[in-house]
Amino acid sequence: MTIVNSQNILFHFSFSFLLVTSEFKQPRNVSDNFGPGVVCRGMASKFCFLPRSFPFLPVCIESTYAKLSLNRSRLILKNRRRKDAGLLTVARIVVGGSEAEEEKGAQNNNARQSNLEQIQRDGEPPTFVSAPGRRIVAVGDLHGDLVKARQALRIAGVLSADGHDCWTGGSTVLVQLGDILDRGEDEIAIMSLIRSLTMQAEIYGGAVFQVNGNHETMNVDGDFRYVDHGAFDEAEDFMEYCNMHGDDWEAAFIEWIKVCEEWKARRKVTSNGWTNWNLLKIPKGIQERSFLFKPGGRLACELARHGVVLKVNDWVFCHGGLLPHHVKYGVQKMNKEVAHWMRAENNNNKGIQEKIPFIATRGYDSVVWSRLYSQETLGTDRRNFQICGILAATLDLINAKGMVVGHTPQTTGANCKCNSRIWRIDVGMSSGVLGAVPEVLEIIDDQVRVIRASTDKMLREETVDYYSI
Repeated sequence: MTIVNSQNILFHFSFSFLLVTSEFKQPRNVSDNFGPGVVCRGMASKFCFLPRSFPFLPVCIESTYAKLSLNRSRLILKNRRRKDAGLLTVARIVVGGSEAEEEKGAQNNNARQSNLEQIQRDGEPPTFVSAPGRRIVAVGDLHGDLVKARQALRIAGVLSADGHDCWTGGSTVLVQLGDILDRGEDEIAIMSLIRSLTMQAEIYGGAVFQVNGNHETMNVDGDFRYVDHGAFDEAEDFMEYCNMHGDDWEAAFIEWIKVCEEWKARRKVTSNGWTNWNLLKIPKGIQERSFLFKPGGRLACELARHGVVLKVNDWVFCHGGLLPHHVKYGVQKMNKEVAHWMRAENNNNKGIQEKIPFIATRGYDSVVWSRLYSQETLGTDRRNFQICGILAATLDLINAKGMVVGHTPQTTGANCKCNSRIWRIDVGMSSGVLGAVPEVLEIIDDQVRVIRASTDKMLREETVDYYSI
């Protein structure tokens, strides 16, 4: 249950009514009208909800100013049409300024949105995406570090800086390049955040995509060698939180980003080092993680919503690297095979469990493991020529201009090779890797730049020159 609270004002909104009260108390029967809040609480720029009557149709309340005052606020109800969902009623809280100015700003924003074609997705999970006119931002490996993940998303301009985890990217397309798992203790929280932003972005004409990396496939395969001990604790806490929600798994998963830090703080207070009780809890965390990530498990099925290769407009995104034989095999086929394996779906209903998709997830030249393009120094001129030739052949086969990869930390920061046709953006930002300053990649009309956080103030953006291709 989510309550939108700003100072002493409580706004409760459903399709049938709007309730305003000056006291901080929960209205009766709120749960009959709302499902789980997508993200925002308190004083934030956007508040999003899932009505119980339409659990897949988020409703947002948007505030154009940070502070609210009851005696000078105006509530404007507008109808926003969605092609796939009919009329969606949205409440906009307008504070200060003239109504004419607000209407003019809204008209200008609607005009910009109306000039953009709808985002088209092909494949299940999405493999080919057409997003004309959109700004694209790509974020590399996060490895369980929620603090760095938020910093990266903020400098990318898609996450609010007020602590309420609201989508601020408008029509931006965000691509996360995998390896959310391992080496850090906030993996499920980051997965929850990505899902929350996915739901919010759709409302504003944007989109959020993710590709699975080698650490996602390792965990589904039961390989926990790189799991942080705190991640086992998170799995145990998350399962307990899910049990509190009964059968409402979706609500528990979406809301986890809002409560995870509270649960972590509680866990650290009650944990007093290597006591006998804490030693006994470790196997339980392993058991819970195995249950969540095994093929067919809840979080394995969540990962199955994403492929290992994604093409957005003229750009290819993958974790390790796409090679010519991958394209010839079929990128949609690979994505589908990985999804079937993660969901533990039977092969043609004959009771035969789907085999591990080798070409996508196993071997040094698989999509999630290849480091061919991401070596900081490609080698001799001859070797460099060969690698760039393989890249060019791959891009020609898939009809793309460039490729973006993660997987291998770049100690010099995000960079490009092969005449700016391959971008390597894993900078090892997680505290479990290099603890580097976050960097993200921005693509606008085939103009590419790196945006990096300043070392003295993480939210101040520092950019490099555009690289034309």
